[in-house]
Amino acid sequence: MSINRRDFLDHVSKAGLLGALGIGHGFPLIDDVNDVAARAADGHIFLSKPYLQAPSSNSMHIFWITNKLCYSWVEYGEGNQLNQKAHEVADGLVSAYNRVNNVKLTNLKPNTEYSYRVVSKEIKEFLPYKLTYGETITGDVNTFKTVDPEAKEVSWLVMNDIHDRPHSFSQLMKLNGAAPYDYVFLNGDMFDYQTDEKQLIDHLITPCTDTFASNTPFLFVRGNHETRGKFRRALADYFTSPSGDYYYSYQWGPVYNIVIDTGEDKPDDAPVYAGIVDFDSYRREQAAWFEQIAQTTAFKKAPFRVVMMHIPHFYSGDWHGTMHCRELFAPLFDKYKVDMVLCGHTHKYGVFAPEKGAHNYPIIIGGGPQEGRRTLIKVKATQQELSLKMIKDDGTEVGSYVVKRQ
Repeated sequence: MSINRRDFLDHVSKAGLLGALGIGHGFPLIDDVNDVAARAADGHIFLSKPYLQAPSSNSMHIFWITNKLCYSWVEYGEGNQLNQKAHEVADGLVSAYNRVNNVKLTNLKPNTEYSYRVVSKEIKEFLPYKLTYGETITGDVNTFKTVDPEAKEVSWLVMNDIHDRPHSFSQLMKLNGAAPYDYVFLNGDMFDYQTDEKQLIDHLITPCTDTFASNTPFLFVRGNHETRGKFRRALADYFTSPSGDYYYSYQWGPVYNIVIDTGEDKPDDAPVYAGIVDFDSYRREQAAWFEQIAQTTAFKKAPFRVVMMHIPHFYSGDWHGTMHCRELFAPLFDKYKVDMVLCGHTHKYGVFAPEKGAHNYPIIIGGGPQEGRRTLIKVKATQQELSLKMIKDDGTEVGSYVVKRQ
């Protein structure tokens, strides 16, 4: 049953609705009143374990989701301690009466291990001059390590094109074995399209927290399928990045990383988009931003520069998204001498060496999403070498590349 949001608010008490759903930065979409009522009867529970986002040398974002409107905080400390408390404050107001929690721990020590746990206290009644608390729930203790700004090497794992197949996360992560890694990068198309919060939890957040994400952070960029579906605009409430945007840059060890949000693959005026997208302007905005980033000392002095983006600007046909990315980004990547570009999108894995007259750097495309085509990409960089291996889901190596420092 679909119902107009205004009509729904006219017929259901606002307090009852908020107690069932909760509000973050945006309002959750409501399709079935019965689902709303069922959530309210679940008791006070975590809908997700905590997951780590936007790591840095002195900060870490911790997200988690509850089914009740709460006041929430993080207890944390160095080593095994939990002797500090953090909650979000904006404009003098402590973040509260919400379900999707994002607490940023700040003033942390670089290259230091911390323990933490999340706590959420239900707000049963929120009147102008009276606030009534309910049950408090506490999560398990987890750990994380802040980034070492002096790190001489870094390693990370890349997955792409999962397309609503949550079992793929654990299966692909197993291909890494016991090898250490600093973080995971999700290179777009984790979903077919965005329907609701439950899909985000069941198809991405839970399989990631069950595997790694409560102790090791992941970074995320949209693919073209993350721009589809009625819940697409709510994604920003559930994830963040070093910049807070979908495109961003960061340095970890000897690698300066540039993350580009390539947008949709069809023209903006394609009928399927119904006139409500503008990705051409968005990509031009990112090209101008990239040129500014490339002027920075950090970019210029980094031993290696790696671009991660969902749609490859070569080897992915001649649809508008590919060709527009080629027009905008190919000259910049050559001009500023990027060392490697990691992509997905085509569902055909491949390692493409530099090609004179086209691109002066290797382009790596991960596969997926069907069994037999899925890949895990393992990247490692030292001060002298940037190396990559691509492992197919049966454990066989299907590609590799090494870039020596110039």
